[in-house]
Amino acid sequence: MTKPRALTLIVYAPALVSKDGRTLDVIHGMEKALPGLRLAWRISEGGRPIALPHRDAWLVERTQDGRFPLLCNGDESYPVTVNGRESSVLFSPGGQPQLQVHAELPLDEAVISAAEAMLEAVAEGARAFWGHASRYGYGSEVGDQFRRSAHGPERSPRGLPMLNLPEKLPGPEIPYFLGWLNYWSAAAAQAIGFPDPARDAELLTRARRTPSGGWVVKLTDAPLDYDNPAHLDALKRAYERFPKIGGRDSPR
Repeated sequence: MTKPRALTLIVYAPALVSKDGRTLDVIHGMEKALPGLRLAWRISEGGRPIALPHRDAWLVERTQDGRFPLLCNGDESYPVTVNGRESSVLFSPGGQPQLQVHAELPLDEAVISAAEAMLEAVAEGARAFWGHASRYGYGSEVGDQFRRSAHGPERSPRGLPMLNLPEKLPGPEIPYFLGWLNYWSAAAAQAIGFPDPARDAELLTRARRTPSGGWVVKLTDAPLDYDNPAHLDALKRAYERFPKIGGRDSPR
């Protein structure tokens, strides 16, 4: 089977409360970032889209228990989906629950062009600590980097540095890993030491400041491809530059 050509976008934010207005900020931001996008359908148990004539009111009422339900664009030939999930205190930095907003979009030229604005909109709307947008399949690569034993290898099969598990990180503002596009809130940027004009000149040519004082930083011009040696080298350089990402400067 061929791998789906999709872009996965995830941001990590403070936990939701009942009827939290951030859900609408996320949805409205996505629609503004990608021209023509309308996320006004839910998915039936049978997997079919069902229109939501009063989407905003429906969504606010169903924002509860730390999450919000999946919305889609109603187009099964060009599916765009988004939902909010609560991460367990057992697997979150500092033992505090978090909101994870997950979106998936087709990886075509329109989405690639809008990806930076999309990540910024979702992250700022959710008041996220950090987030990323990456080509579908990134998860298996990052999974190989997580250190599950103090006696494990020093490098992943790709030669990338090993990362501490999220629950081992000192605070929620520390990114777990690097993606193609990276959102770092003002707190996250300060925690990892970005930007340093002397060391980050190249990254700053592919970075944009957000209204809240955070950053969206693009590692490679095209979506990150682990099979591309130039992309892999860029990823290795970024990990070397930011040892705090993945808690690599902390005790194991």
